[in-house]
Amino acid sequence: MSLLKDMMLNIGVRDIIDIFLVAFAIYKMYILIKETRAEQLLKGIFVILLLTNVSKWLELYTTNWILEKAMTVGVIAILIVFQPELRRALEYIGRTKFLSKSFIEIKREEEEQVIDEIIEAVASLSRQKIGALIILERETGLNEVVETGTKIEGNVSSSLLINIFIPNTPLHDGAVILKEDIIKAAACLLPLSENMHLNKELGTRHRAAIGISEMSDCVAIVVSEETGGISVAERGRLRRYLDVKSLKNILMKTDDKIEIKQNFIARWRNKNEK
Repeated sequence: MSLLKDMMLNIGVRDIIDIFLVAFAIYKMYILIKETRAEQLLKGIFVILLLTNVSKWLELYTTNWILEKAMTVGVIAILIVFQPELRRALEYIGRTKFLSKSFIEIKREEEEQVIDEIIEAVASLSRQKIGALIILERETGLNEVVETGTKIEGNVSSSLLINIFIPNTPLHDGAVILKEDIIKAAACLLPLSENMHLNKELGTRHRAAIGISEMSDCVAIVVSEETGGISVAERGRLRRYLDVKSLKNILMKTDDKIEIKQNFIARWRNKNEK
């Protein structure tokens, strides 16, 4: 009891800050790996560490040697097998940079016009039950995905988006990538989500939308070919059965968050330039 009391008395401001930073880092890491394969990996590592200490305490030297060697080799295996999760974590850290250009940085009037064009196209495709997959690139670049499709580099318009997804046309199969007010490419191939907890009823489009949202900060809009239902995937989560109004609210709220961030950065830069 006295030892605990002495520790409490010796804790300073730096120690509190240090503890807070470590706790924050652990929390962020947990958010990143939640409901992914890496979550099960950490559970496995914890079990092996526990068994290693127990075997050492019980003086089971052979078992302890095997477990220690398994941990050594396991570090290399983790880097190979869980490369997507590590990449996602590094990209998340990279998105904290101050200066970046994204879908939301165009002027407010142009921004609303682009969203209206997207909404009009999605509404039309939904009524006609034409399958579609539209990706709104934000801070994380998607050039690797763009290169898998056909480059367009045209202004965003509802008529162009609708024509791209008309069945039996050359570009209808795949995803369309938008950046700011430009359609960068169509017929792009997306990575499918490997999340084992997804609803088995979800088709390829929905899994692709979730997959791309897991590896970047994009917003993925899906129109179901079977039902005409509208869905949105963001940060690895899928919202289904949306109406046009709900979709617009989602896109506008996303825009508002980044606009606040950009205004803050602009004020900060102006202040430092004076």
